[in-house]
Amino acid sequence: MIDRHSLAPLRHRRFRYFLGARFSTLLGSAIAPIAVAFAVLDLTHSPSALGMVLAARTIPMVVLVLFGGVLADRIRRDVVLLTANLLCFGTQSLAAILLLTGTADIWQIAAIEAVNGAAAAFTFPALQGLMPQLVDRTELQQANALNGLSRNITMIGGGAVGGALVGFLGPGWGLAVDAVTFGVAAVLISRLRLARVPREPQQRSSTWTDLRVGWQEFVSRRWVWVIVAAFSVFNAVTAGAVQTLGPVIADETFGRVGWGLVQSAGGVGLVVGALVMLRWRPRRPLVVGMLGCGVAVIELLVLGLSPTLAPLLAIGFLVGVGTDLFGIGWETALQEHVPTERLSRVASYDMLGSLVAVPVGQLTAGPLAAVFGASDVVVGGAVVLAVVVTLTVADSSVRGLRRTPTTARVDTPA
Repeated sequence: MIDRHSLAPLRHRRFRYFLGARFSTLLGSAIAPIAVAFAVLDLTHSPSALGMVLAARTIPMVVLVLFGGVLADRIRRDVVLLTANLLCFGTQSLAAILLLTGTADIWQIAAIEAVNGAAAAFTFPALQGLMPQLVDRTELQQANALNGLSRNITMIGGGAVGGALVGFLGPGWGLAVDAVTFGVAAVLISRLRLARVPREPQQRSSTWTDLRVGWQEFVSRRWVWVIVAAFSVFNAVTAGAVQTLGPVIADETFGRVGWGLVQSAGGVGLVVGALVMLRWRPRRPLVVGMLGCGVAVIELLVLGLSPTLAPLLAIGFLVGVGTDLFGIGWETALQEHVPTERLSRVASYDMLGSLVAVPVGQLTAGPLAAVFGASDVVVGGAVVLAVVVTLTVADSSVRGLRRTPTTARVDTPA
């Protein structure tokens, strides 16, 4: 049951604006991957082409994310988010117009996804560094859980709406809705008006000096780079097996609407995971989170061996629960253990490491499926994930990380 303590972050006005903006963008972002995937399949009927479009988004994220972290530690983080939301409003509007008018070509979709990936490279570090400026440090886990709850509710609705829009009206309408959500978010983000994070002693440090300081913070904590290394493999596998081959398998078996429902089932699980983390403060959050992520092994086995809707809905729900147990625990651990003035840079190294191999998964999934079959590739991915989870949980720094209580107060700039 949710008590007043669990909802304490909502007393901060700026957190409420932030939560509203995140709800809007996340609703559209739950629709967009479904729309993009089936837009590409409609244009090309090629899993390899889909992998290339997905990689077109990921590669700019990988290339630019470190600079996104530096920027978010230098200037107001709400300005970074506002600019990114306005940019994505424009790109998704253009994509929707191209698809709805029947003039879209695959290179145009890839180019638009590349711009969106560049925007995400600056958005993610700013988001990771923002929370300590919005709420008291004693409320960080609750704030992350509420943020996760918002994300997860939108995933439920977004997956169902995305599947229905794409299945009945076409991908263009899904991207049109996504564009509107970015516009709404931009309006709300404009109300935050945060102060800059105080600079470190080297006031006029270069970009490379800032990157070096961030790297030192990153590598000085073994549990951070062990988790990031694990998710480099984990995300590459899921990008290839789920994001790239999942829609292909769905198209051949239980359908596009069904694939949207599977995404929604994961959203329901994410909601439950966030509700659990509003109240539960596990002593070893990373161990709990990695074991939760291990449910993805079962999902891949079912998708590869018996792609039927009912079991995928149930397992998708459990994957959602496990994903949020990890995600909220991970975000809170970083915010508790990394200084706020360096947090965006550490988050950018986190994002770089976690995503650097994702294009490999996206680009190789189609060719591997052509040689071995999509089902065998997905099952092979399940085996790889099982090994990654086992090795990560066995690491002493991951097992040894405990929650660190703090009484520090939220920044309250004028």
